[in-house]
Amino acid sequence: MGAFKLELRCPQKVHGIVVDPECNWSFESLSSELHSLEKKLHDSCSVPVPFTKAQSRVFWNRKGVKRSPGAFVMSLSNEETELSESESEEDHDLRMVTAKRFNCDDLYMSDSDSSDYELAFDPQSYLMGEVGLVESAFFERSHEHHLQVQEDIRNQLSAIETELMTEQEKYASAFARIEKYREARKELERKLDTQYQRKIAEALDNHLTAIQREHELKSQIEERRIRSDAAHEEAKRKERAFHEERLRQERARAEAEAKLRIEETKMAALEAERREAKEAGEKEASEASKRIAAAPSQQEAAKPQLIADSSNLNLQRGSGSNRTKKSQTTGDVVRAAQTALTLEQGRLLKLKELEEANRTLIMNSNMDFSNHERHISRLIRQIRGVKENVRVKASELVKILKNPSCPQTISVAAFAKKVVSHCESPDNAVFACGHVIVLVTSQVPQAMDLILAEFHRACIYTVPKHVVYSKSFFESKEAYYKDIGHREDDGKLESEKDYLKRLESYMKLYGALVQTEVQGVPNIHGPKEGWAWLARFLNVLPANMYTAVALNAFLQTAGFALFRKYKSQFTKMLLIILNDFLKALREREDSELNPIILEIQSYIEDNKFRQEPEGRSLQGQLLSSRVYSY
Repeated sequence: MGAFKLELRCPQKVHGIVVDPECNWSFESLSSELHSLEKKLHDSCSVPVPFTKAQSRVFWNRKGVKRSPGAFVMSLSNEETELSESESEEDHDLRMVTAKRFNCDDLYMSDSDSSDYELAFDPQSYLMGEVGLVESAFFERSHEHHLQVQEDIRNQLSAIETELMTEQEKYASAFARIEKYREARKELERKLDTQYQRKIAEALDNHLTAIQREHELKSQIEERRIRSDAAHEEAKRKERAFHEERLRQERARAEAEAKLRIEETKMAALEAERREAKEAGEKEASEASKRIAAAPSQQEAAKPQLIADSSNLNLQRGSGSNRTKKSQTTGDVVRAAQTALTLEQGRLLKLKELEEANRTLIMNSNMDFSNHERHISRLIRQIRGVKENVRVKASELVKILKNPSCPQTISVAAFAKKVVSHCESPDNAVFACGHVIVLVTSQVPQAMDLILAEFHRACIYTVPKHVVYSKSFFESKEAYYKDIGHREDDGKLESEKDYLKRLESYMKLYGALVQTEVQGVPNIHGPKEGWAWLARFLNVLPANMYTAVALNAFLQTAGFALFRKYKSQFTKMLLIILNDFLKALREREDSELNPIILEIQSYIEDNKFRQEPEGRSLQGQLLSSRVYSY
């Protein structure tokens, strides 16, 4: 017979004992229960049970060698077993049958050698004795029951182990969740701590900012108080200077009136001499006509000669006066608004009085003031279109004008002359010069009239005024050219091209002056005066080459600011120029006028007055809105 394997199923109860352990037992409870189960089976069974603890049997092979217990060998003889008739006689021989071990490799056992279950679950070998068939069947039945109990116990242990592993997994999962929750709580606490620290930092920063703002406010209040005191002192000083200047002007006016009375007396004496000479000439002519009746032509020749002498006397007397007095007696020659002529006359008179006072002062003084004049000239030449440069130069010029070591009349006259004549320089920055003039005159107001007088003296179109050529008024063309401002060099007058170039330079500087606006700094001669100049120009002056060049130069520098200030009113002015002034220029049918006509027309039609002229904005930041204190 080959190897065979027995599969037995035992009942749920043996002798009233439940063999199925509870699932929720611990290992110690299970061991105790198995021990009691073994004891009950031993007590209730009359046949020895293999669960009983006994000394292991010793097995010997045929050669007398001791072998360890293992798989047992079952011996079957002819006397103990009834064979069927189909079996052969060789089958009656002794057969060796090898049984399989009952391994419980997956069963967890105690490490103690004294455990009652160590021998019960270890593979054992049994040698069947010579017993009867009933006892053999009972033994086999008991053995099957034993195997079933082992299998059930193994299953229960496996279930318990699985449950333990499940519980361990649950515990590990719970522990992982606890760790995750702990990390989450730590992260939350860290975020809350960060937020709290950020709030503390923000509160501290706000507190420090408030303190700093409070200190700044206090410093500003203190600075305002200091400025107020300084402004009060400056106002007192200006008031004293104003009173002194007014007294000086009154003295100068009194001196001028005295000189004027002297001149009037001289003029009256000359007029009396002229009348006497005329009466004497007429008397002599009448006597000559009586004496020489045959020569009437000589008598007629004598009278025109006397009239010519009288006219020459009037011309010589007129040449000693300024052009304004001359224009007042020759309305057909000088074209200008009466208000403009009045302003020009007042400004030129101030300049003349100042120059006479300076000559007297220089003659009576042993000091040399030329160094101050050269310093002023050098500072003006260094003016550039940079904000810091303009501020520094204006500050230094004001310091020179207020320097007590040099009389203010001399330094102011030098400044007015140098700053106006500087426009002829090739590197002149007209807008920067305009800013310097405004900043200086805001601190020295009396300098503005002198600057405008220098403008009127250098270029009559800054009045605005135009002188018409008349043969009956001017002796020659050269006299006319000198009267309108042509320069003479070595007895030769400059060309018309050079004169127009200088005229354009002066008008550009004048336009830059009237359009200059600095926040917090008043412009005594600002856009309002520029608007008045344009109105007087278009109402009175004729259209010719000189007036066209002057108008174009003025619009190039002042047009943008006038448009921003007067908007539609300024555009109406431009329409008048386009429709009337340019039309009058075209009617002259002079080809030399075509370039200037096209330039003015392009300026108006292309809306160039809406574009800020180059150089108007100083480089860097705009000038500060604060009032400059020097």
